[in-house]
Amino acid sequence: MISTGRYANGNPTVPYASGMCCGQYTEIGPSFPVPLAGKCTALWRGYGKFMSIHGQVLRSNVDMTQGRPLNVIFSFALPLLMGNLFNQLYNVVDTAIVGRALGADALAAVGSTGNINACLFLLLAGLATGVSVIVSQYWGAERYDELRHLLGTFLTLLLAASVVMSLLGVLLAEPMLRLLQVPENLLDAGVTYLRITAGLLLGNALYNAAGAVLRSTGDSRTPLAAMVVSSLCNIVLDLWFILGLHMGVAGAALATVAAQFLSAGVCLCELWRQKQPFAFASVRLCFNKVDAALILRFGLPTALQSCMITLGGMTVQGIVNSFGSVTMAAYTAVQRIDSLTIQVVVSVSNALAIYTGQNMGKHDIDRVCQGLRDSLKALCVICLVLAVAVFASRRLLLSIFLDPATDAASIAQGADFLSVMGFAYIIAAVMNSYLNVLRGAGDVNVSLVAGLFEMGARLAFASLLAPHLGVWGIWLATPLSWASGCIIPVVRYYSKEWMKRTLI
Repeated sequence: MISTGRYANGNPTVPYASGMCCGQYTEIGPSFPVPLAGKCTALWRGYGKFMSIHGQVLRSNVDMTQGRPLNVIFSFALPLLMGNLFNQLYNVVDTAIVGRALGADALAAVGSTGNINACLFLLLAGLATGVSVIVSQYWGAERYDELRHLLGTFLTLLLAASVVMSLLGVLLAEPMLRLLQVPENLLDAGVTYLRITAGLLLGNALYNAAGAVLRSTGDSRTPLAAMVVSSLCNIVLDLWFILGLHMGVAGAALATVAAQFLSAGVCLCELWRQKQPFAFASVRLCFNKVDAALILRFGLPTALQSCMITLGGMTVQGIVNSFGSVTMAAYTAVQRIDSLTIQVVVSVSNALAIYTGQNMGKHDIDRVCQGLRDSLKALCVICLVLAVAVFASRRLLLSIFLDPATDAASIAQGADFLSVMGFAYIIAAVMNSYLNVLRGAGDVNVSLVAGLFEMGARLAFASLLAPHLGVWGIWLATPLSWASGCIIPVVRYYSKEWMKRTLI
């Protein structure tokens, strides 16, 4: 049966296939000119048929308050994992093409900007992640009116913060890179890359915001689709700008920025399309002091935690830079590989945060605890397999980014680093799982303290060990800081104080 929805003002809306039961569609959608509307309706019907299996449409949204905890968490985490992998593919493609086409110096220059870019991006992404705690709890409790006003204020804050971060990134690019002791021969390329990516970070901010809202409501498939489309775009633009137009590192930066805006557009269009049970199209830019205070209460600690951890990484990058371009190239290549291999841990733990938020909205604490236990058992097995795979293929992985004929020294150092990182993933799984349960429950201040503690441990270990062990001191600092970072969230979880932090 095809039905026509209406906006609040009574104007009819054009149908789209939003669901089907026993072969029947329920269709609601935005208003378009008549010729275009017919084409869009046909496309949506075709999409519904394509996604159907035995007359049942595969649902985008996962209700995380029902079903077996591990099944629900992993069914949500799988698209999240694939989306994260495609997201990291941006950096992998940039790095591979820059390293192989432009050389190790260009790769080192791009890598030297990584922590600064991450700090700018993660301030905004952390704000979105913090807001997702509120959204998931409101969604679980079906408090849609409050959610509408909250999102309007959040978008206003996000846009304002994006402008400020862009200005800071452009104006302070060179001073920040000098502070990190980037060698003079790499400075110009690093400044160029940083000014482009930081100056146009709005695309990244909008994607993180829209993706966080979608995931909070149980939809991890739309962000995946956005990443697939934008990653393909990024690959094409990388090849064109760098190999075709010979734009150097500027081409890699522009390709990444363009892909980020595309992924943001896909997610925003999906939010605009949805009408039930909540019409995101009804959200308007606004500012409410109460909502702003709530957003900052949850978003600011998460943003600061992300930023503090990255600042620790920037300090470590400074120590790495002091060892020269060979170590810088090795460190950059390993970071790119690590950003992919650790995504299983990141995706499952992020799914745990959404799972916790929705179930805390339903006041089902026993279900939250069961989900954590089941997820940790599964992650331990996965991480052991991952460690063996990374160790066995470490030189092959590094050769994707570095030429064995000319960068043998960097590959040798990178192989040592990967050996350490691979077997440390199980520590990261424990730390991130407990942290995200606390975050999903609304205990974000403890997450901030834990992040600061981990950052301090990383700085301490790198500073103390590097003078005595050389680059091995840097390699060992990361797993040691992860182990230190487990202490606070694990103790907090078993104290049960986090159970009192729910909003609802």
